[in-house]
Amino acid sequence: MTVIKFQADADLKQAIVTGTIRRQPNIDFQSAYTANLEGKKDPEVLEIAAQQDRILVTHDRKTMPLEFGEFIISKTSAGVLIVSQNLSISEAIEAIILVWEVSQSEEWINQIMSIPF
Repeated sequence: MTVIKFQADADLKQAIVTGTIRRQPNIDFQSAYTANLEGKKDPEVLEIAAQQDRILVTHDRKTMPLEFGEFIISKTSAGVLIVSQNLSISEAIEAIILVWEVSQSEEWINQIMSIPF
């Protein structure tokens, strides 16, 4: 079983990434900036996350679910976690840490989930 790694989408609030790492320093949560995701289209973002076995964390409820569905027809994804923009930063951080603590990366392959659950 493998520990989950996360990849922030360019639309994810940086405060969520920073706060998650601050609260749980052992989490591997790569920022969109580090992965050079700014300006990339959803299929490219999904590909980058998949190549690094990272669950993509995004606020994008509009286009990402459809793009994810198209992506997993022919490729394997480490998963997608859609965080509601209506959640407070602290609630989003708690939910991401919970996912990290109670699940393994194998459980997320080709799965998409929204927070709140």
